[in-house]
Amino acid sequence: MKKICSWLLVMALFAAALVGCGPREAQGDETIKDTREKEETSTPVDVRIAALKGPTAMGMVKLMDDVDKGEVKSENYSFQIAASADEVTPKLVQGDLDIAAVPANLSSILYNNTKGKVQVLAVNTLGVLYIVENGETVLSAADLKGKTIYASGKGSTPEYALNYILKENGMDPASDVTIEWKSEHSECVAALANDPSGIAMLPQPFVTTAQKKNPAIRVALDLTEEWDKTQENKEEKSTLLTGVVIARTEFVKKHPEAVSDFLERYASSVDFVNADTDQAAKLVGQYEIVTEEVAKKALPECNIVCVTGEEMQKQLSGYLKVLYDANAESIGGSLPEDEFYYSE
Repeated sequence: MKKICSWLLVMALFAAALVGCGPREAQGDETIKDTREKEETSTPVDVRIAALKGPTAMGMVKLMDDVDKGEVKSENYSFQIAASADEVTPKLVQGDLDIAAVPANLSSILYNNTKGKVQVLAVNTLGVLYIVENGETVLSAADLKGKTIYASGKGSTPEYALNYILKENGMDPASDVTIEWKSEHSECVAALANDPSGIAMLPQPFVTTAQKKNPAIRVALDLTEEWDKTQENKEEKSTLLTGVVIARTEFVKKHPEAVSDFLERYASSVDFVNADTDQAAKLVGQYEIVTEEVAKKALPECNIVCVTGEEMQKQLSGYLKVLYDANAESIGGSLPEDEFYYSE
């Protein structure tokens, strides 16, 4: 009898074990199935990105380095660095790029000209424009009257920011100053080096590049400070912005997860660049944006940010309103609709 009871007990335990294993195996199959489905729906997307030589590209260097090291598996990122926005915008409009860093006002022009085919993802650069000179002739904005200024960025943020500040200080940009427009910032640096009495409007890091070539060059005016002075008695205040990140609307709608992944990684890259100047400068030099030496000195003055969501819309819409009031064509003829501003 004891043997029979023992045998029955063993069989009962064995049966229980089988019952217990059945659901676990089924559950395991379901887990594997769910994982495979997730992997299938999260196949890496090709994300083609362009940035301009300067702060917009400098803010991306950590992300670029992570991609080159094979540490980013979520999406297939590729990057290109251009000398001017003219190289970038046709590719974006034609669908050869997905995301691009461009001058702030240009984002609105593209939105209007393409009837909403681009959206702005983030503000990436605050004010980085400066008036520099060989000498001591410019101590205030009013001192620019009658001067010749080397500048680049015609038709974008630099031109309209300078025009706005000149007008707010009682000058006509068309008659009270002479602006010699160059195609690239590096050309302004070269012109300044060849003109002992030269004055130029330059962004960082090109200010530092110019000073490296000629230590006598000094920063005469910070255009962000000059902009802020014009806002003191205004009811609706605005901030001078330089650059934003935009994306094709079609890409945003088709690949929202890729856009979110990019913004998260870009924000982390910006944090790294602002927190570790030495390492960031090495990467900036590595990607030949500017030399490591120049980057190390310039980075703290570049105002690199990653502002998204409601704050991004507040900052950019305020800036565009100022430009619109001064010259509607500077932002493409009209203020963008709310759909222009991306929000997750």
